[in-house]
Amino acid sequence: MKLIFSLVTIFLAAINISFAQENGVLRGSVSDAFSNEKIEKARVEVIGKDLRTETNAKGEFEFTQLPLGRIELQISSVGHGTQIIKEILIKAGKTNQLDIYLESEVRQLEEVKVTAASPNLSGAVTSLQSISMEQVMRLPATFYDPARLAFTFPGVANTNDQANGMSIRGNNPNGLQWRLEGLEIVNPNHLANAGTFSDQPAANAGGTNMLSGQMLGNMNFLTGAFPAEYGNALSGVMDMRLRKGNNKEYEHTVQAGLIGVDLSSEGPLSKKNGSSYLINYRYSFTGLLALGGLSFGGETIKFQDLAVNLSFPTKKAGEFSVFAMGGLNSNEFAFDDEDGLGPQEEKDLSVIDYYGKMVAFGGTHQKAFKNNLLWKSALVYSTSSVEREQYIPNNGGFQDFDINEILTYTSSIQKKISTNNSLKAGLFLTRNFLDNSSLNVINNERAIVSNTIQPYFTYTQGLGDKASLVLGLHNVNYLPGGSVYDSYSTLEPRLSFAYQISKNLGLNAAYGKHSQLSNLRGLEFITPLKSDQFVLNLANTLNNLSKIKAEAFYQINTSTLFSSTTGSSFFTETNLNDLFEFSSARDFLGNSFTATDGRARNYGVELSYQRYLDKGLFALVNTTLYKSEFEAADGNYYDTKYSGDFIFNFTIGKEWTTKKDNIIGANTRIVWMGGFRNYVIDVAQSKTKGTTIFDYSQPLLDRNPDYFRPDIRVYFRKNKGKKNIMWSLDIQNLANYQNVSYKYYDSFLGEVKTKYQLGMIPMLNYRIEF
Repeated sequence: MKLIFSLVTIFLAAINISFAQENGVLRGSVSDAFSNEKIEKARVEVIGKDLRTETNAKGEFEFTQLPLGRIELQISSVGHGTQIIKEILIKAGKTNQLDIYLESEVRQLEEVKVTAASPNLSGAVTSLQSISMEQVMRLPATFYDPARLAFTFPGVANTNDQANGMSIRGNNPNGLQWRLEGLEIVNPNHLANAGTFSDQPAANAGGTNMLSGQMLGNMNFLTGAFPAEYGNALSGVMDMRLRKGNNKEYEHTVQAGLIGVDLSSEGPLSKKNGSSYLINYRYSFTGLLALGGLSFGGETIKFQDLAVNLSFPTKKAGEFSVFAMGGLNSNEFAFDDEDGLGPQEEKDLSVIDYYGKMVAFGGTHQKAFKNNLLWKSALVYSTSSVEREQYIPNNGGFQDFDINEILTYTSSIQKKISTNNSLKAGLFLTRNFLDNSSLNVINNERAIVSNTIQPYFTYTQGLGDKASLVLGLHNVNYLPGGSVYDSYSTLEPRLSFAYQISKNLGLNAAYGKHSQLSNLRGLEFITPLKSDQFVLNLANTLNNLSKIKAEAFYQINTSTLFSSTTGSSFFTETNLNDLFEFSSARDFLGNSFTATDGRARNYGVELSYQRYLDKGLFALVNTTLYKSEFEAADGNYYDTKYSGDFIFNFTIGKEWTTKKDNIIGANTRIVWMGGFRNYVIDVAQSKTKGTTIFDYSQPLLDRNPDYFRPDIRVYFRKNKGKKNIMWSLDIQNLANYQNVSYKYYDSFLGEVKTKYQLGMIPMLNYRIEF
C-alpha cells in the first residue's frame, strides 16, 4: 500500500507539470524497413484533407492542427514504395506517435501497401498478424490484452475463457513463445494457473498480460513458418515491443474498471536530447475488493504490476533504451459455506494458496550507419516463480513450486548490399534455469541449468520487378548442464518467396524447419520438439479499403510417444501440458514404459476477409478448417487433444462521429469452433487412486461440444477541452452460453464431473487521457 500511495502521489504531481494540446497532434518518423536508416524528404499526406508535409533530416514529421477523429495517412518516398496507414485515431489530450517503415521499391514490387498502425517488424510474408493497441482498445472482450485480441485471427483457438492460452493451428499451447523487445522471456502473464486442468501454472498463458496496454507499441504475432531470427518456438510467436514515451510534452492516463485501476504517465526526460520516460502502474479490481474483505465464493484474486521504459537517443552513438517490468499475483481459496450446505465438491475440502511473481528488465541499442548498415543489440533477464500449497485441515497436504529464469543477449547486423539484395546475420546467447517440484518427484533433480547458442542469417534477393526470394538458416546448439541430458545441434533452413501477380494481388510461400525445448525437460529420454512447416497464401487488396486472403498450411511434427510395456498406449507428448500431468499419467502406464520418437501432423486452410475502419465501419471475418493428428504405436493417425476441426470468427463494428467530434461505437464478435478432445477417464483406477486417471489404452474418444460465444462492446469517446474521456462496456459471452472446459473425477462425490467455462462477464471501464 505504501508503494501504491507513493506512485499515486508522483502521478498527481506530474499532472501539474503540463497539459497536452487541445488540438490533435500527430508525430512520427519514417525509416527504411530493412536498414532502419531515417528517410529524409518522405512525403506524408493526410488523405482527404489538404494537409501534407515532408520529413526532415532526422526522418521526422509533425502535424499540430489535425481535426479530431479518424484519419488516414499516405507515405511515399523516392526509391521506396507507397504505404497507406488506416485506423489512426486523433484525440484531444493525446499525441499520436507513429514509427513508419517503408520497403524499397524492389521489395514493395509496385504494390500500395495498406496497413493498420503497427508495422511488420518480422520480415515474414506469410502467417503474420500485426497488432496495434488501437485495435486492442476497440475490439470486444480483449480486456486490453493483445493475446486475447489474437483470438480474432484465423487459426487461433482460445483454450479456456479464464486465460489467454491459445492453440494455434491445432498445436499444443506450449508451442507459443513470448518475446519482449525481440528476445524470449518467461511467461509474462498474471495467474498462470487460471483455467488449467491441474491448477498448475501454464508455460506461457495466464489470466491477463502483465504488461498493461498503456506500455505496448508495435506487436507482431506469427503463426507458422517463422523467419530465420525466430528460434525455440513451434506454434507461434507473440513479439511485444514497448512504445516510447512522448519526448516533447507530458501526458497522463487514468483508467478504472472491473479489471483494475491503471495509472500511466509519460514525457520528456530532456527535450534537448529527445530522451523520454513511460511508466505505468496497475492494481486489480478484485484485489481492491479483497482488501475490503470481499471474496468470490471463498476465493480472493489479486494482482498488481509496474512497468517503465526509458528512451535515450544520441547524435552519434545511436539509440538506447532501458526497461523493466514486474508483477505479483495471488489466488487464495478457503471454502465459504454461506448457504450452510457443507462441501459440494472435492475442492471444497481443501485450502489452496497460490502465489506468483514475474520480473523482467534489460536494455536495447541500435545504430544505423550511412552505408545502409544497421547494428542492433539487446539484453533481457526475466524470471518467474510460483508457489502453490494445497492442504486439508487436520489431514495434511502438499506444496508445489516452479521457478524459471531466462537470460538472453542478442546482437545482429543487417546490410543492404544493393537495391536488389540484402543480408542480415545475428546471434542469440541464452542461459536458462528451471526448478520445479515435478522434477524432484520424477527424476530426483533439483534444477536444470542449460545454455543455448543460436546463430542465424537471412539473405534477400530481388528477382526482377515482381518477385523476391528470402533464404535463411537458424542453428540451435543446446548445451545442458546436467550429465544425464544430451546436447544437440540443429540446422533449420528457412525460405520464403513473394510474387506480385498484379498491383493488388500477391502470391506468397514459406517453409521453415523449427525446434523447441520440450516442456517436459527433466526427463532424460525427451528429445526436442521438431516441426517442418509449409505455408502458401494468396492475398488480394480491394480498393485500398479491404483485403481477402487464403492461406494453406501443412506441418510435420516430431514429439515423444509413450508406450506401456504391458499393452498398447495412445499417450503422447503432443497432448500434454506439464510435468504434473506426466507424473499422473505414470499411474496408468506403471513404472515400466518406453518412449520413442512419435510423429504428428497439422494441416488446413484459413480464409479471411478484413475491412479496415472506413466511414465508421470495420469487419474481420475468417474461418479455419483444419486437422491435428498424431501417429500412435499401431501406425495409424488419430485426432490430438486440440483437433477442433473448425474455427469461425465474425467481428464487425460501427462508429458514429457527432458534431462535437465525439465518437460513439458498437461492435460484436461471435466465435464458433469445434470442441477439443479428451482421453476417457478410467473410473475404476480413479476411484483406487483418489484422483483423475485417464485411459491411455485408447484414442481421445471423448469430445467436448462445440464452443460458441458472442461478445459485444459499446463505447463513447468525448473530447473535452484538453482531455479525452472514454466510457466503455464489454460483455463477454452475452448469451451466457455454457461451454465445457474439461471433465474430472471428483473423489468426494465419487463420480465424473464436468467443469464449465465462464458465463456472461460484464466489464465496465472509464478512461481519461490528458
